[in-house]
Amino acid sequence: MDFDKLTELLFVPGISGREEIIREKIIELLPKDIPYHVDDLGNLIVEVGQGEEMLGFAAHMDELGLLITGINPDGTLNFKKIGGIPDELLVGRHLDVINSSGESIDGVIGFLAPHLSRSAVKPEPTIDVGASSPEEVAELGIEVLDYAVFRKQVSILNDRFVAARALDDRFGCTVLLEFLKEALTMELNKKLLFVWTVQEEVGLVGAQAIASQYHPALFFPIDSFACCSKLTGSVKPGKGPVLRMSDSSSIASYDLGKRLLSLAKEMNIPLQLGVTGGGTDGIPFQRRGIKMVPLSLALQNLHSEVEYLAIEDYDNLLKLLTEIARNF
Repeated sequence: MDFDKLTELLFVPGISGREEIIREKIIELLPKDIPYHVDDLGNLIVEVGQGEEMLGFAAHMDELGLLITGINPDGTLNFKKIGGIPDELLVGRHLDVINSSGESIDGVIGFLAPHLSRSAVKPEPTIDVGASSPEEVAELGIEVLDYAVFRKQVSILNDRFVAARALDDRFGCTVLLEFLKEALTMELNKKLLFVWTVQEEVGLVGAQAIASQYHPALFFPIDSFACCSKLTGSVKPGKGPVLRMSDSSSIASYDLGKRLLSLAKEMNIPLQLGVTGGGTDGIPFQRRGIKMVPLSLALQNLHSEVEYLAIEDYDNLLKLLTEIARNF
């Protein structure tokens, strides 16, 4: 794992529809002089290799966050959740409010003290940036349609696991960068399509645009696998990458899954099979008749501030991606 690159991407803000800062960071980290394209929606696209066939790979740039919807007379900010954020994760949180100039402003969402909560009506959560009026908010450069993300901290647990907000899907963005670097050293008889997509968390919007432009032979979205529950069974971090064979919105290609299992066994790469909830950027491609299997890492505590993955799983996912490029 390129831990420095992962943490660099984790700390860059970018909610669905406002991926401009994280996209610029990924462009900065692309291999030098490699051609790239940004489409009108904001997807970042790189193509390498030569040949008739194309394999497609994607990871989404957007993270969960809060869209500023209004400014109250007392200087607090109203917001709308962007993506699947449980209400219980909102109160008592530190935030980075990203203003209209791209600057980060400290903010918090308050919490009604337990000393008062029995007799008081709990207020609607708002963002407090230390302002006492709309004029003071304006002085901070904050406007309606700016956004906020949860303050991030990265923890390394027992030298084996990483816990942080936005591992979904910044780990995918990072492994795609590392995979691209490896692909440039290969003798490829095919094209590889690399896409860092936008607006995955609000309906796979970026992937739908890409699926209307490209028709790869096979498609592999790189995304999280929410574990660990009765539904997901024995899948857990530390036992290998996961083939996400079924979720709430799709059933992956059985034949392609078997090919991946065979390849992983041949190359001595541990691999898990799993069923979970949610959906991935592979769905728009599947609906256009393209075989797809999401390549995932098992993440505990998905969509929280302590998303949790195994470093070894990440390294094995990178190995699997390079073997797919060589052998498929």
